[in-house]
Amino acid sequence: MTAQIIDGTAIAAALRARVTAAVAAAPGQPTLAVVLVGEDPASQVYVRNKAKQTTAAGMRSIHIELPGDTPEAEVTARVRALSEDPDVDGILVQMPLPPHMDANRVLAALDPDKDVDGLTDIGAGRLALGKPGLRPCTPVGCVILAEHALGDLSGAHAVVIGRSILVGKPAAQLFLEKNCTVTMAHSRTRDLAAVCRSADILVPAIGRPEMIKGAWVKPGATVIDVGINRVPAPEKGEGKTKLVGDVAYAEAAERAAWITPVPGGVGPMTIACLLRNALLAACARRGWATPDL
Repeated sequence: MTAQIIDGTAIAAALRARVTAAVAAAPGQPTLAVVLVGEDPASQVYVRNKAKQTTAAGMRSIHIELPGDTPEAEVTARVRALSEDPDVDGILVQMPLPPHMDANRVLAALDPDKDVDGLTDIGAGRLALGKPGLRPCTPVGCVILAEHALGDLSGAHAVVIGRSILVGKPAAQLFLEKNCTVTMAHSRTRDLAAVCRSADILVPAIGRPEMIKGAWVKPGATVIDVGINRVPAPEKGEGKTKLVGDVAYAEAAERAAWITPVPGGVGPMTIACLLRNALLAACARRGWATPDL
């Protein structure tokens, strides 16, 4: 068996095209604000890409970049001002924040109705209770990719490895909303390999390069690899690196029916789902008709 590739790049492009069409048909222009604190190179590249795609989708982009030594109170004030600005529909505070800041205090200044990454206490509570609200982007992308491969997910056993508030916990809740039977696993799970082999849908989100071996994958399973890890690539030359997932891809592809590549799987979906959330936030706030995305 050789797995079919779930092309996240193509699926994300199709979602962005639907968002762009819906924005063009909307009564006004949605606005997405991104707050970046510090000089983390990966975050800077990511935020620039977000701003570029926001504009390409026809939305207004606000980019606030602050030095890493900015006092927490100033960052919190900026977030609160955006929350109170009636012209701003969505707000993203890029994580991680510098070590001297308490992310919970900063996020507490964020209007939950504008929280496009679903990180506020209220946003997380709405997800847990099954109430309407904005859902975290990466987990939403995982579900969309799984549905693209399998269609109806009802009754499938989804195993989510990782319990972060960014991916693991919300992903488990979103798969539960799709009527999956969900197991949450983590670094202290006993016999993790056996738990993985029970999964119809395996979603590793642990940040450990190629930790999930091919023998851990149930034959015919669908693998949604959230991991993005940079590792040495001596075959490319001295000092070169490459991106790999949390799954040993070549091994897993011999057993799975469907698998996401890294790069080109979950990653592109995150920004596409961010744009989707920004549009949905604008529709909810402004009373516009909600498009079918």
